[in-house]
Amino acid sequence: MKKLIGQHMIIGIAGHSLTADEKRFIVDNNIGGVVLFGRNVSEPKQVRELCAEIQALRHQTLSRAPLFIGIDMEGGRVARLKAPFTQWPPLKTLGDLDNATVTFHFSNKMGLELHSVGINLDFAPCIDVLSNPKNTVVGDRSIGSDPELVAKHASALVRGFIKSNVIACVKHFPGHGNTLLDSHEDLPVEEADLQRLETIELIPFRRSFKARVDMVMTSHILFKNIDNEWPVTLSEKFLKKILREQCRYRGLIITDDLDMKALLKHYDRKTIPVRAMQAGVDLLLYCNDPTSPPIALEALSSALAQGQLNKAELESSYKRIIEVKNERIQHPDPMPLEEALKIIGNADHQKISQALAKGEVPTGLIEA
Repeated sequence: MKKLIGQHMIIGIAGHSLTADEKRFIVDNNIGGVVLFGRNVSEPKQVRELCAEIQALRHQTLSRAPLFIGIDMEGGRVARLKAPFTQWPPLKTLGDLDNATVTFHFSNKMGLELHSVGINLDFAPCIDVLSNPKNTVVGDRSIGSDPELVAKHASALVRGFIKSNVIACVKHFPGHGNTLLDSHEDLPVEEADLQRLETIELIPFRRSFKARVDMVMTSHILFKNIDNEWPVTLSEKFLKKILREQCRYRGLIITDDLDMKALLKHYDRKTIPVRAMQAGVDLLLYCNDPTSPPIALEALSSALAQGQLNKAELESSYKRIIEVKNERIQHPDPMPLEEALKIIGNADHQKISQALAKGEVPTGLIEA
């Protein structure tokens, strides 16, 4: 039971290294992965040591599978790793320049730096179409307001990450570009119907699926004209019908942070993880509150025992997670520090970043 349930969770940790309790919790519950924030990272040596410490736990877990080690590195204001890691401009810069080769190199070089220290999953790119210019939550995190432009660059970004051996995670399905309310604070309610989503928001997601992205993150938004009962993260209609059946997506589905107020203000903490799994999610993301993962584990165990969760569906989701890990995280451990330091913030990466910041095409890039 523990082996099956824990693998569906990615959790936050407190500091620059794992505590004894965190290690025990990850091993005893076969936890699927860890997400890193600013509080967890300083300079490259520390980040590398932390990733090595996390990844070493795989040998003690029931699955023996590599752990996901994820981070938010989009470029611009969403960037957890500071200098000497290359500091990349926001995605809007890529849309303004509109050169797919440059976009490919942007994510590829970013991914190489992550991979060197042992980070194997980037919760990026953000492929929301900025259909509402007053939307400051997304703002310059978006490539632009034209769905086809966003789709073209979404595909290039995904391919760049894949080439760097980092798992990309496109977000926030089915699109957060029209909302004014920040889902960290409360639940946004949208008027858009499915026809509208098909003609705007879903275009970049479909293109990224063709580029073989391995993970998609759900948004905590209620689209009342599509599912008036459940926000996307908890909606079977969105995840099983639209994402799996209509978009034919075969990769992993992860929630946005389940402790965001969009959900916590409206649903019980025990209900949220169970409902998300019933709706068709593969991975539950818990970023900041250490009391949440144990509550979720207990709620899921109880739901499984009572038949509220379909065991066959859970097993098939577990299999999907392990397959992605085995295929995409073939070398889980970080590189030797000397090798990593040659990649982090190197001159080629800086040159690309600086040219982009000036709105120029970097010279000497090989066609993607």
